[in-house]
Amino acid sequence: MGVFDAVQCVLSILIMVSIGYVLSYRGWFDERTSELFSKIVVKVSLPALMISNLLSTFDRKKLFEAGLGVFIPILCMLLLYGIGLMIVRLLNVPSHKHGVFLAMFTFSNTVFIGLPVNVALFGEKSTSFVLLYYVANTVLFWTMGVSGIQRDGLNGQVTTLSRRIKNLLSPPLIGFLLAILLILFDVRLPKFIMDACKYMGNLTTPLSMLYIGIVINSIKMQDIRFDKDMVAVLLGRFVLAPLLILAFMYYLPLPVLMKKVFVIQAAMPTMTQIAIVSQAYKADYRYAAAMVTVTTMASLIFIPLYMFVLTYI
Repeated sequence: MGVFDAVQCVLSILIMVSIGYVLSYRGWFDERTSELFSKIVVKVSLPALMISNLLSTFDRKKLFEAGLGVFIPILCMLLLYGIGLMIVRLLNVPSHKHGVFLAMFTFSNTVFIGLPVNVALFGEKSTSFVLLYYVANTVLFWTMGVSGIQRDGLNGQVTTLSRRIKNLLSPPLIGFLLAILLILFDVRLPKFIMDACKYMGNLTTPLSMLYIGIVINSIKMQDIRFDKDMVAVLLGRFVLAPLLILAFMYYLPLPVLMKKVFVIQAAMPTMTQIAIVSQAYKADYRYAAAMVTVTTMASLIFIPLYMFVLTYI
C-alpha cells in the first residue's frame, strides 16, 4: 500500500472520529454514551471479533508459528518501561505523575485506534497479528502499568492480587483465550455462530472511532499543557516504541505483515484506559486524558509516515 492510500485510510478514520466529536458537541452523545460504547466494544464486539477472526484465520500449525511473535512486543515494552524510568528521573517528573507518565510512555492504544487503523491499512487479515500485540500490551498494562498508577493515587498502596487478576482477565482476553483453545483442540463452531460473531465484531471499528470523538470533545484546552513531559511521551509513543520494534524484528524470519502490524501498533497513541484507571484510583486523570487527546491527534501525522517507512521492509 502506498503513502497516498495510507493517508486516505487515516482520513477515513478521522471522518469517523469527527462524526463522534460533532455529535457529542451537539449534545447527541454524552459521558453515558461513551461509557456505553466502551462497554459494547470491550465486552461484546471485540471478543466476538477475536473468535470470528482467529478461527477463520488460524489452524494449529499457523497458530504456533505466529505465537512466537508475541515475545517481541513484550520485550520491547519492558525495555521502553525501563527507558521511561530513566526519563522520569532525568526530567524530574512530579512523584504523583510517575505511574501515569510511565503507562502513557509505554503502552499503546491497541484496540480503540490500533485495531481499526490496521484493518483500514492492511485488511481483515491483519486482525490476528493485532490481537497478538494486544495480548502483550494488556498483560503488561494490567500488571506493571496499573501498579504504578495505583501508587500515584493511593499513596503507594496497591490492590489485591485477586483484583488484579480479575482486571487482567478482561472479556477481550477471555475471547482470545477461548479462540486459542478451540484452535488447539481443532473445534469448529457452526456457521450461524461464526456469522453472528463476525457481524457483532464489525461494530468494533465504528464504535471505537465514535468513542474517541466523544473523548476528544470532553477535553478542555486548559487541561493541555505543552511541556517537557508531553514531548517525552510523544517521543516514546511515536519514535522510540516503533523503532524498538523495527530493530528487533527487521532480521527475524517472521511474516512481513506481522512486522508491519507490530510497528503500527507500537506507534499508536496512549491507551484510553489509562485515563479511566487514573480516575478510578484518584491519580492525575486530567493529565492522562489530555495526553490521550494530544497523542491521538499526533497519530494522524505519524501513521502515514510509518506507512512510508514500511514500504521498504
